[in-house]
Amino acid sequence: MKATFTLWNKSCSVDFSAPISIHLPLNFEAANPQCFYIEQPTFAPLRVGSYVGSVAEGGSCNCEVLTLTPHGQGTHTECVGHLTTERRFIRDSLSKTHFTADVISVTPEVLEEDIPGTTSKKGDQIITKSSLEHVLWADSSEAIVVRTLPNNDSKKTANYSGHNPIYFSPGATEYLRERGYQHLLCDTPSVDREEDAGLLLAHKAWWNYPYAPRMKATITELIFVPRQVEDGRYLLEICVAPLASDASPSSIFLYAIES
Repeated sequence: MKATFTLWNKSCSVDFSAPISIHLPLNFEAANPQCFYIEQPTFAPLRVGSYVGSVAEGGSCNCEVLTLTPHGQGTHTECVGHLTTERRFIRDSLSKTHFTADVISVTPEVLEEDIPGTTSKKGDQIITKSSLEHVLWADSSEAIVVRTLPNNDSKKTANYSGHNPIYFSPGATEYLRERGYQHLLCDTPSVDREEDAGLLLAHKAWWNYPYAPRMKATITELIFVPRQVEDGRYLLEICVAPLASDASPSSIFLYAIES
């Protein structure tokens, strides 16, 4: 089904019958990416008295109990409630599901020395403001989708725990915030360093926390943008479960735009 919209001040057509998935499904029988030493998600049939929620075990229907941690087991979308004392919910941060989006590919910089006053160390792979400046358009969309290079299928099942994966500098997320982006999507486990002494400086810079928190801004981590998807401008769809939580597993889709 095609629909016509005005995007970036021009008439565009979008084919909603051809979504491009850029999320990692949360598998309960196969490997998922792992981060922060969090165990794989689990599922088990519900058992109440003589009832068992498994047709294979003789139950009348399947009814499973899921145990998962969105922040460390697959594609997830989070809100500023990730940082706040008061509870803030991802379900309240998305008043709509479709956004204009810039998809870019970025080669991280390798730090040549420690950065004083931070936990960033020589040898870290980091996305900086300068990493982003030369690959962005003059005007910004509502969302920014960052694919790190090199890009390969190993990201789908990688165990990132203890390996200090690619992350963003606070200056990079501040720059994206100042550019007007509301939604940041990346294929890294976190926008911050794996071990950063709890500073979460890149998260804070993105949400402008605690000064004037951006209540409607979101971060989506652990996406996977297939190699065949070209850098460019797309329509983006973000779908989350309506949970009373700061984060939720999410389904993320791109739609090609025809001018």
